[in-house]
Amino acid sequence: MAPRTKSKSAAASADVIEVPGRAVVVTRPGENAMGGGIEGAARNSREMMSWTPPIISPDAQINQVKELADARSRDAVQNDGLTTGAVHTHRDSIVGAQYRLIATPDWKVIGADEAWAEAWTEYVEARFNLLAESTDNWFDAGGNMTFTDIIRLAIGGFVMTGEVLGTAEWLDQRPERPFYTAIQMVSPTRLSNPDGQMDTTTIRRGIERDMYGGPIAYYIRSAHPGDLYPMDDIPTWKRIPARKPWGRRQVIHIADRLQPDQTRGISDMVSVLKQMKMTKKFADITLQNAVVNATYAAAIESELPSDVVFASMGAGAPGLANALGEYMTALTKYVGASENIAIDGVKMPHLFPGTKLNLKNAGTPGGVGTQFEQSLLRHIAAPLGLSYEQFSKDYTNTNYSSARASMAETWKFMQSRKKTVADKLATMMYMLWLEEDVNYFKSDMPMPKGMSRVDFQKAFYDAIKREAICSCQWIGASRGQIDELKETQAAIMRIKGGLSSYQAESARLGEDFRRTFRQQAREQRMMQELGLTFNQDATQPGANDAQQTMTDNKATNDNAKETQ
Repeated sequence: MAPRTKSKSAAASADVIEVPGRAVVVTRPGENAMGGGIEGAARNSREMMSWTPPIISPDAQINQVKELADARSRDAVQNDGLTTGAVHTHRDSIVGAQYRLIATPDWKVIGADEAWAEAWTEYVEARFNLLAESTDNWFDAGGNMTFTDIIRLAIGGFVMTGEVLGTAEWLDQRPERPFYTAIQMVSPTRLSNPDGQMDTTTIRRGIERDMYGGPIAYYIRSAHPGDLYPMDDIPTWKRIPARKPWGRRQVIHIADRLQPDQTRGISDMVSVLKQMKMTKKFADITLQNAVVNATYAAAIESELPSDVVFASMGAGAPGLANALGEYMTALTKYVGASENIAIDGVKMPHLFPGTKLNLKNAGTPGGVGTQFEQSLLRHIAAPLGLSYEQFSKDYTNTNYSSARASMAETWKFMQSRKKTVADKLATMMYMLWLEEDVNYFKSDMPMPKGMSRVDFQKAFYDAIKREAICSCQWIGASRGQIDELKETQAAIMRIKGGLSSYQAESARLGEDFRRTFRQQAREQRMMQELGLTFNQDATQPGANDAQQTMTDNKATNDNAKETQ
């Protein structure tokens, strides 16, 4: 083996080991000190050397620009049709037309039996859902919104600001109310430090925190800083404890935090606000250009030289306006007096001598509807949790497979947003209402066997048992179906195969399976009473794949039993 020799590289701080036929460069420690072995952290390349984001805490990053970021997000929603549509899509895909309670108390933890759980669930659901959708708007402190309206408002606000804020009020001064608990929704802009003070270790953007970052109290401004009407007094801040001494929640604050030690929420929309602004400007300019081009649909061209025409019209002379007027008058008289020649109803005008008619194509939107615009919209749709088709409402190039994939991805995002925002807010409101109902004995709520109302009330303030009593689910918007036949067949097969339940499949359609079953039973009884018979099979025998599969499975099982 040939001996190896070492030499210093003049171009770089490295050792070059010379081997016959090749040279191996060995980098010494410290050569890549400007980035180590991670290219994303390198600072010696043209692309990365100027990228030095500040190393600051999440609160320092968000709280200083929170108010401006929220204002820009609201402005984008109010003045951009596509962004407004995105907010409506979130509200319609998560909440829908009605947000319905499904109580699921854990009767084993409470110390009750399943029979009590069924009776209690039926009673509580009927009472809550009836009050929630009342036109008297009992759950809204202002009396303007139903329970579902409040949830829809919260989802729309969350898309714009990244958080939801409300206070639990006690309206006992209104004796006509069936219950005193009410929710006052508050703009997150009003949650701020008293007198505009800087953040401290204990107060961050209007939230007083303990040593672990948990909320102790909230400082809410008496009025929105952007109110235009004059105020009688100077703005004040009210300190509202997060909970009552016995644990009842006083402030509802929901924020989907992205980083540890993050006090306030920030909208996902902020990451594409610049693109939103530029895309809207691009569309405006493109449409303006199209309008200008389309304004001049035709032009008359003269064969005379421009200087001769201008000179004959008195260019540069005081009589230019008169000369131009005389020329146009003569043109009008000539064209008006000429006889039009028509062939098959198509008229051909005889033009003024020395002129000809040039037709101009109407201006077309040079960028709107092109792949360039589509790429911009895809970039904006991504952080909003929407596909391009759902964001732009453009389904022209969508087939069944791509539509299913698009719907599945959006559905996952919407379900996570439903769980972290809508369900959380609804459950908090439900627990506040239920606490009052349990304590004030305003209803004939069934009690577990061997447990008095006082015992049940005490159980409610046991942390674990309270969670068991208030355990619930929420039915919101339907997932929707692209091919109803295929997806219904798949749902039936999942149920029969033990992979799903009637409750889960009905919830996908935005329905409560118990209400559906009861309605079906009522319809069957009515059909029997009236002697009615309907052919409810929408397909020919054997055409329903799911039905055929279940029939085959049943026949196979029956044969197996006979064999045994």
